[in-house]
Amino acid sequence: MPVANIDLESPLDSPAASDASEASEALTGLPFPPLLKSHVLHCSYHFWHPLYRAITPKARLIPLSNAFLLYLRSDGIILPSETSPVNDTDSGVFSLPSSNASDASSQEDEPDPSSFWPEIHSQVKSTIAQLGGSVYPKLNWSAPKDATWIAATNDMDCRSPNDVYMLLKSSDFVTHDLEQVFDGCEEAPSGDGSDLDTNHQSLPYHLVLRKAIPNLIPSLEFRCFVRGRTLFAICQRDLNHYDFLPSLRPVLKSLIQDFFDRNLRDTFPDENFVFDVYVPQPKERGRVWLIDINPWAIRTDPLIFSWMELLSMPLPSTQSGVGEEEFVRMSISEHDYGRVHDIGIRPDTDTSSSSSHDDEDGRGDEQEAVEEQEEVETDLDFRLVNRDDPEAYTFNTPRYSAHKLPKDVVDAGGNGEAGLREFMTQWRDIVSRQEREDLDETL
Repeated sequence: MPVANIDLESPLDSPAASDASEASEALTGLPFPPLLKSHVLHCSYHFWHPLYRAITPKARLIPLSNAFLLYLRSDGIILPSETSPVNDTDSGVFSLPSSNASDASSQEDEPDPSSFWPEIHSQVKSTIAQLGGSVYPKLNWSAPKDATWIAATNDMDCRSPNDVYMLLKSSDFVTHDLEQVFDGCEEAPSGDGSDLDTNHQSLPYHLVLRKAIPNLIPSLEFRCFVRGRTLFAICQRDLNHYDFLPSLRPVLKSLIQDFFDRNLRDTFPDENFVFDVYVPQPKERGRVWLIDINPWAIRTDPLIFSWMELLSMPLPSTQSGVGEEEFVRMSISEHDYGRVHDIGIRPDTDTSSSSSHDDEDGRGDEQEAVEEQEEVETDLDFRLVNRDDPEAYTFNTPRYSAHKLPKDVVDAGGNGEAGLREFMTQWRDIVSRQEREDLDETL
């Protein structure tokens, strides 16, 4: 199993959470179905975007060359010059105004990295202009949300190619896409019919530039969980409490359920997956936008839920809409009996019994249908951050704070005090050696 020895307890107190806790006692790990490479590839933006382009915010995909991928994988952050055009004859020297001549000399020693991929640099620049001058970048699977601390605006809003390159090269999430995207995957069984190329070296990497959504409302972004092609759980993506959200729960549930039934349930190739949506105008029953699709795996953040809860939660017995095994209740009057009888439908002719039934409890067929629909809706777990939840007030809490440290420091911290002590010793040796080399150069 992919993960063991983690906190399997649900963050919220609910009957489903206690059921999941009881189920977890007999388990040593999360009971995920096998994660195949094809499952991961199906969640790549370049795979699903052509299928659902009409229901996603405007975006452009730029295929990436090996030279650009090498640039992303290389150490250090060297950005192209923004003051001079890049062409085949230009040296493309990266330079910045500086009063220190030695600094300028050292900068001139660095070649312009975009001289190795001028077509991509030109495409990024023109795409930003086409999309209104402001874009959000991502690779096939991940957006560099963990690197916004390095941006001047402290967000993912990019207005120039260098803004894009800075975020991509500073992100651990992007590095995971490049180096570890198939971690935890199992080989597909022979003869499964998959025609996807899962060779890591030949993956079709793309830079996705999405048009920035003006006045984006984070509280109206939601994560949706699908198991067995059944939408059974929804929760906030922004883990803050908002007083207005509970009153919108019924309409949001209806909009997202209808969106899933019409667009994703029968078209996405996998039966288990997680998708994110944005509902900017729920009161007006406006559009639902598909933002991302994620694999059914431990790497996907369950947010307010726990994975044990999601894996053990019973699925709704009925979904909205009429499926193969569902039926529609119709009220047929005596006047229509003959016409209905001609087409082979046998209505209940005991009108007196049905009439007395309506009179006894004061409910007709229409009222019963409404109540049945309400009963169906309660099966879908739509979870919001409550006012008294521990995670309800995180407005000032920095997200992805672990990613602001060098990976070596994070790894050393994972080995306890001994690991940190060894790291500090090695760091002092490196600093001392560098100081001696600097001193020798000045003599």
